[in-house]
Amino acid sequence: MLDALRWDSDLIRRYDLSGPRYTSYPTAVQLHSEVGSFDLLHALRDSRRAVRPLSLYVHVPFCANICYYCACNKVITKDRARAQPYLQRLEQEIQLIACHLDPKQTVEQLHFGGGTPTFLSHVELRQLMASLRQHFNLLDDDSGDYGIEIDPREADWPTMGLLRELGFNRVSLGVQDLDPAVQRAINRLQSLEQTRAIIDAARTLQFRSINLDLIYGLPKQTPEGFARTVEEVIKLQPDRLSVFNYAHLPERFMPQRRIDSNDLPAPSAKLEMLQRTIEQLTAAGYRYIGMDHFALPDDELAIAQEESTLQRNFQGYTTHGHCDLIGLGVSAISQIGDLYCQNSSDLNTYQDTLSSAQLASSRGLICTADDRVRRAVIQQLICHFELDFDSIEEEFTIDFRGYFKDLWPDLQAMHNDGLINLSTQGIQVLPAGRLLVRSVCMVFDAYLGLHNQQKFSRVI
Repeated sequence: MLDALRWDSDLIRRYDLSGPRYTSYPTAVQLHSEVGSFDLLHALRDSRRAVRPLSLYVHVPFCANICYYCACNKVITKDRARAQPYLQRLEQEIQLIACHLDPKQTVEQLHFGGGTPTFLSHVELRQLMASLRQHFNLLDDDSGDYGIEIDPREADWPTMGLLRELGFNRVSLGVQDLDPAVQRAINRLQSLEQTRAIIDAARTLQFRSINLDLIYGLPKQTPEGFARTVEEVIKLQPDRLSVFNYAHLPERFMPQRRIDSNDLPAPSAKLEMLQRTIEQLTAAGYRYIGMDHFALPDDELAIAQEESTLQRNFQGYTTHGHCDLIGLGVSAISQIGDLYCQNSSDLNTYQDTLSSAQLASSRGLICTADDRVRRAVIQQLICHFELDFDSIEEEFTIDFRGYFKDLWPDLQAMHNDGLINLSTQGIQVLPAGRLLVRSVCMVFDAYLGLHNQQKFSRVI
């Protein structure tokens, strides 16, 4: 079993930098317009030839209400009719993509994100799932990981029953904070009873896994208030918890301009929130998976980490990193072999392109040999908190020490500071360094210069 985390305030002060979350390497910042739909078709052909299993991500961008903290690609509207033309184009994209794949390629993982996927009506959800089942080889024995993000204010028992009937067996619920003062400051009023009702429905309907999202660092939050939220959430006994650091970037995300920066907690208060949250969740039996994620010991993520099979992709930590990831919908990102490819993030452009029977790919990249080496290094570190030099040398036919000789002084400094243990065999991220694993990964990031570091949130 992995050692517990160790809180080290001095290390946190020194290594709490701004950097990527490494849902990919290279990160999405490196995507460019010279890679597009032609490259995507080539990658799909290679996937078909190899008969690789699939993971599907479907983006539903609509929300009825705006949450001021949100940095997602979304469309705020009360007009439910706006979903219909989008779904028509989404079904066109499904057809265009699926015809380049083999029916034998099973969909092991499916995830609906947003926005608010339950913005769609029951008829629309049925229609969308019918289209996916018609064109892709979805599993019908409940063995796949089929998840959907839910706003408890936009769901009820009939909705949960429909989702279970359609094949979903995992749900992720946004909670953020239960304090009414915080909720008013972020324009997201959501009672504990609403959240509990959806969780009760999910359990009764035998959903396999329940994830809750919390955010620390929001306006009006205090360490004491957030600790009460965590205490209530623990009573709900979710299988997984995501505890995100709020990054206030109003110059990039317009809704955040409605947040009064004077209401934001001080950095010291944010650190106290995180420290107390870790203590509360650890005492309740949750395992720190990494990168803000916690899971009960019998959860698949925790087991995969124990067995060194955990992976990470654009959907976060996953047990399906061996699958080719197909992104469907506005702004969705695909990862197929060495290709990353993103659809247009503009709703009108996305819909207009597909109305011309063209794929909506707008930018991407193809990994180089160096990218593949660094991707494997970062994947090992961020998923398992350790790196075995021999495995990298054998996979890529390199001498690790020679290949990364320029990085050795930085790694040695981290070793001296007690962040990692650096040996001739590999790197072990120590308990005091696990919260800062992004900072360790950043050492291996060839693209991370001072000119683009400000594009990312801080580690803590």
